Amino acid sequence: MENNPPTSDEIHEYDTEKLIEYLQTVKKLKLNEKHFEIIRKVEIAGENFLKITEKKLYDFGFSFGPVERIVNFAKECSERKRQKYSSIRSLRDVLKDYGVDSDDISRIPSFEPQTHEIQDNDEYFQNCINNILIRIKIYGTLSPNSNEKIRREFVSTILHTALRIAEASTDNIFNMAVEYEVNGKKYYGPTDYAIIESKSGNLICITEDKIDKSMQEGFAQNIRQLESSHDVNKKKRKRDENEDFDYLYGIFTSAREWYFLLHNPGEISLSNVTPFVIEYCKEAWNKESNEYGLLCKKNTKKVLSIIVGLLVDKAVDIEPEAKRIKVNRFRSNDN
Repeated sequence: MENNPPTSDEIHEYDTEKLIEYLQTVKKLKLNEKHFEIIRKVEIAGENFLKITEKKLYDFGFSFGPVERIVNFAKECSERKRQKYSSIRSLRDVLKDYGVDSDDISRIPSFEPQTHEIQDNDEYFQNCINNILIRIKIYGTLSPNSNEKIRREFVSTILHTALRIAEASTDNIFNMAVEYEVNGKKYYGPTDYAIIESKSGNLICITEDKIDKSMQEGFAQNIRQLESSHDVNKKKRKRDENEDFDYLYGIFTSAREWYFLLHNPGEISLSNVTPFVIEYCKEAWNKESNEYGLLCKKNTKKVLSIIVGLLVDKAVDIEPEAKRIKVNRFRSNDN
């Protein structure tokens, strides 16, 4: 069975040589160079292949065996539709595309995220802490059983604060969209949050919000969302495909636990196997319980420093080769 085969939308865009290149990898077709030469001679491209008929293949000079196999396979390909992110369940299946035959996140290669120093007296940081404490007072302690709408209030507070601090540190404007549709070649559907650089309109960070028990599922969906984000950004760029190298960041969180991903086509990295944890508990509101209050503040600042660092890093517009060097530096501590 093909691993992560192309969808009908992808095959539709293949030119003749790209189609031949793909068909050469499909062993069950049992095609040889003579067959590929016919395809090349009559200039069958992906669009034609998906609608191919027995009569046309016979007219082109194919014999019975290849005709049957090609027509059946073309029909199979035409039925491969894009999947919704919500249908993705297996982290192992996703990681296989990156050479990791496991559903253990500790097997994902690591990277060292760029961070941004945040001062205790930063206006946005102070507002963030106050907003968190207000929500804790209203909703009480955030637990794994808290509903999605409550979790999102805490997540959005953190993300909005990070955007404002990043804007104050750069000349860029960042927008955040909720339930933003990211439609790629293989997968489609809404992301929980998408952070977009205003000037270019490019997606730079995708956030998936899942409860703790859906951790592996959330990682799998976030990685597929990042893949599709590359498709979206690529459509907006005019540069030559050979120069088209970019990377994106993913954030996976349950509001309490935070993980960070670095993705460029064909490679995925994780900043932390153990999550960065922000406790949203009633004790943090109790001014006599300084230990909880300080812990909430310290861990909130740590998560913010990473998110702001990711945004500031992406705000720098550099050439593709410089981006490659930067990504290699981020991953220089890989085992």
